[in-house]
Amino acid sequence: MSDIKTLEKIAVQTRRDILRMVHKVNSGHPGGSLGCTEFMVTLFNSEMKRNKNFSMDGIDEDIFFLSNGHISPVFYSVLARCGYFDVNELNTFRLINSRLQGHPTTHEGLPGVRIASGSLGQGLSVAIGAALSKKLNHDNNLVYCLMGDGELQEGQNWEAIMFASSNKVDNIIATVDLNGQQIDGSTNDVLNLGDIKNKFTAFGWEVIECVDGNNICEIKDKLESAKMKCFNGKPICILLKTVMGNGVDFMMHTHEWHGKAPNDEQLKIGLSQNEETLGDY
Repeated sequence: MSDIKTLEKIAVQTRRDILRMVHKVNSGHPGGSLGCTEFMVTLFNSEMKRNKNFSMDGIDEDIFFLSNGHISPVFYSVLARCGYFDVNELNTFRLINSRLQGHPTTHEGLPGVRIASGSLGQGLSVAIGAALSKKLNHDNNLVYCLMGDGELQEGQNWEAIMFASSNKVDNIIATVDLNGQQIDGSTNDVLNLGDIKNKFTAFGWEVIECVDGNNICEIKDKLESAKMKCFNGKPICILLKTVMGNGVDFMMHTHEWHGKAPNDEQLKIGLSQNEETLGDY
């Protein structure tokens, strides 16, 4: 378990990693990655039960699925900083033949990555399947899934949401990143999602709201609350209200940085706003 100050330092380093990765190849998705930094850092460094050696079967440990695979920069940084692979490999992000592709893949065997993701709307279905597998194997550990709010516009999610409650898949904690932005604009303008809390509740889920999804103290509290509510007959959903581009002022509150890399001057500004580090690669 890491204390809050340590988690905050790791979050700063993770933001630096994200900025440098997408800048180097002039490609990638910094906005959502920055918005989910505090959640991912807290989950992996404080709340998940993880085995020392990664294995695809995930037996006797909690497992995680990233559904919104375009935020791979934050995923890769967190995995590297947790020791899944050498931090220096972050230098290969999005390069030909790299294990760190723009969207996570499995064919190169990158530790920590269990599914190829990026085709939005599929991660929750896979996570539910993994949760059912744990039940069949009498493995009393949890399955976590992170989704974007924009991908809830896809119908497969709602079939999965209905299936999970109907089958009492109560060993899953699914988190929705509610930043209100997607590639073409705000989610309200593209396809209004309505009252997501009431929708999950109506579909038979236990819903927990994290009002400040960029506050590590609150994230820890909500994750711990979610864990306590597991194994009571209902799947758990955390609605994580984040700011896209959090921690870099010119990237915040806009969809424009969904999939755009900073130039040299913008990188310098972004790094200057995140100066405390644990050691750059």
